[in-house]
Amino acid sequence: MQSVDTAVTDLASATKKFFRRVLPIMLVMLVCNQLNRSNIGYAQDHLQADVGIGAAAYGFGAGLFFIAYAIFELPSNVMMEKYGAKIWLTRIMVSWGIVSFLMAFVQNEMMFYVLRFLLGAAEAGFFPAVIFYFARWVPAGQRGKATAVFIAGSSVAAALSGPIAGLLLSLHDVLGLRGWQWLFGFEGALSVAVGITVFFFLDAKIQDAKWLTAGEKAALTATIDQEDAQHTKADGGKANRWKMLLNPQILLLCGIYFSVQLSIYANTFWLPTIVKQIPGTTDLSVGFLSSIPWVCAVFAMYFAAKWQDKAKSKRPLLVAALLVAAVGTLAAAVATPVLALAFLAVAAMGFKSASPLFWTIPQSALHPLVLAPAIAIINSLGNLGGFVAPFGFGIIKEQTGSVVPGLFALAAASTVAAILVYFLKERKPAPDVAEQSPAAGTTRLEPSTAK
Repeated sequence: MQSVDTAVTDLASATKKFFRRVLPIMLVMLVCNQLNRSNIGYAQDHLQADVGIGAAAYGFGAGLFFIAYAIFELPSNVMMEKYGAKIWLTRIMVSWGIVSFLMAFVQNEMMFYVLRFLLGAAEAGFFPAVIFYFARWVPAGQRGKATAVFIAGSSVAAALSGPIAGLLLSLHDVLGLRGWQWLFGFEGALSVAVGITVFFFLDAKIQDAKWLTAGEKAALTATIDQEDAQHTKADGGKANRWKMLLNPQILLLCGIYFSVQLSIYANTFWLPTIVKQIPGTTDLSVGFLSSIPWVCAVFAMYFAAKWQDKAKSKRPLLVAALLVAAVGTLAAAVATPVLALAFLAVAAMGFKSASPLFWTIPQSALHPLVLAPAIAIINSLGNLGGFVAPFGFGIIKEQTGSVVPGLFALAAASTVAAILVYFLKERKPAPDVAEQSPAAGTTRLEPSTAK
């Protein structure tokens, strides 16, 4: 038995410890992830010159990553549930690091395609595994903040990727290697090293965390179980996982996330190309200039996270973010190269803020029984935007010599997604332990044994 005051204190303490100890680990993993995803954007011209990979082939290879990701996403999450987050996240990170390292030795288009496909297969399950991990460790009231901080890490990584890529590309002919070989080799090896290190710092379950006291474990576990119980009560305890996966809301979530990913990966893979249209740029200056939209996105996501913690509904904020993305992208399509960079920074503030706002909705609205596979489905189908965007832009650029028509399409997709948001349903989170009445005296906070 724990008093309410003690339970509140333990829950707050456990959550703070998670943010201090576990979230930084996740952020380092995400930085490595984004570096390995985005590096081909900076290597594009060099791959064309040295290996003969043209714009369409580059776009197709960049997009193949997401085809493999979609195919292996759900199986990967099933394996994660079986083996636990600690083992599976380590496996994901080490395997994608190895494949990324091998990209340094690509010799032709077919090898490029195969390695990009293998990279998607290796990475499949990473993001939904992290989101599911948050759902098992963080109370609903703090989950949006954790997700926002985590996704903000992708913008930090994108901001860092430009300067890092510029520096590595400048190592041209050092030790007989091309600059793009240094880029793939170094960032791949870094992921392997971090992945091995993560195994010794990440805990699979709350009860495994030696950095939590017994009271903190009990309070945190009881709160998560209480939130799960609310979902079970709402469906009368007769939930069927596979029937729930046919929920039209999941399809709607897939469509909205598809649009968000279109914008994210069109910019990830083609922003350096757009920046190179500015007269007088070099590999190094393109790297630094390409970081500007992502730096702006970090600040926008910070304020969006603060606003979402106070908002009863995330839908209006998500609509606003998508419309900002649409306006910024549309303006970039008709502007000069320098102004286009400024408008793409505005767009990035919108579509990057939309991502953490979006993920708070399925986390709170979906039943715990279906959460892991649903997140995998939403992420894998939504991530197909990562195939359509680079491949579509590649075809457009090869046929027209410009990416402007692609920017018009992105603006339209963000606008449609903003409209679809109003058809989403949200479920109010379970009351935190802190909201229980002190008059109740004491409350039972022993961990549930239910699996």
